[in-house]
Amino acid sequence: MELTLERIEQKVGAQTHLYPLDLTLVPRAVTVLLGATQAGKTTLMRVMAGLDVPSKGRVLADGVDVTGLPVRERNVAMVYQQFINYPSMTVANNIASPLKLRKEANIEARVNELAAKLHIEPFLQRLPAELSGGQQQRVALARALAKNAPLMLLDEPLVNLDYKLREELRDELSQLFASGQSTVVYATTEPTEALLLGGYTAVLDGGELLQYGPTAEVFRRPRSLRVARAFSDPPMNLVKATAQAGGMLLPGDVSLAIALPATPDAALTLGVRAGALRVHQRAGDVALPGIVELAEIAGSDTFVHVETKIGELVAQLTGVHVFTLGEAVTLYLDPRQAYVFDAPGNLLVAPQVN
Repeated sequence: MELTLERIEQKVGAQTHLYPLDLTLVPRAVTVLLGATQAGKTTLMRVMAGLDVPSKGRVLADGVDVTGLPVRERNVAMVYQQFINYPSMTVANNIASPLKLRKEANIEARVNELAAKLHIEPFLQRLPAELSGGQQQRVALARALAKNAPLMLLDEPLVNLDYKLREELRDELSQLFASGQSTVVYATTEPTEALLLGGYTAVLDGGELLQYGPTAEVFRRPRSLRVARAFSDPPMNLVKATAQAGGMLLPGDVSLAIALPATPDAALTLGVRAGALRVHQRAGDVALPGIVELAEIAGSDTFVHVETKIGELVAQLTGVHVFTLGEAVTLYLDPRQAYVFDAPGNLLVAPQVN
């Protein structure tokens, strides 16, 4: 399905949930709706599904205006944060329910195939209440996949699962989406999840669509500070700076040599992703000495918070590193990995090296 939203706006009373936006989803691809809580992801998804009618604008499915068409008359599959299964039906019958409605042949074979892909074959004859939360969400996903709808909407389907289950299901979903023919919309608050799912990403903030494009491109070239903040985990390091001959002047009289376009305003913001900071120097790096304020080990990475003369910076270091609070440490930055934003927050310079 090619789904097009034309000047969609959603208001409830005096409150605006979605500001006017245009969006055409790439058919048979995954589009991630990325944004913080209350960014407008669920509201937008409900409009796409036909659960809500927009205050203004049109929804087109393959060129046909379906704006007022209710969800029951659309071929859409949905999976929510809270797994929803038929409690009185076995797992097998839950998965088979959309197949039976369409009176398909070889229902048992299709149920077994989906159960195998989602690793729930041993539970086919059980009731949902007899399963763990992760297993129940797999059943809900299998039933949605069985519908084989041209549009599949997933509203943070993994958010209520533990870390290990999220990792497993995310990998499985990426493979299932790649092998299917559905246009998939997947809402998440996690930038890492958007990167892992790939495809395309629409960044939302406060009900506004800020940017849409291939996920890697949106990540590498965020159009504005708002996009950069939404698409950074941990948050991008941001430092106020001023333009000077040959580059930028940072707090503490630190100079950064970087080619800037002509700007009417000397006020700038330097953006540095945590993964671009290192503790080992390379040729051309700028040294940023400081004091360790906090060090956290998360999975296979270490996050170290360092107070430097340009401000507090967070570095994401691969591997397990041991730091002592108050320890002197020097962070190094390659100017080619820096972002520069102008005074209104628009992107001026993106990294030459990622």
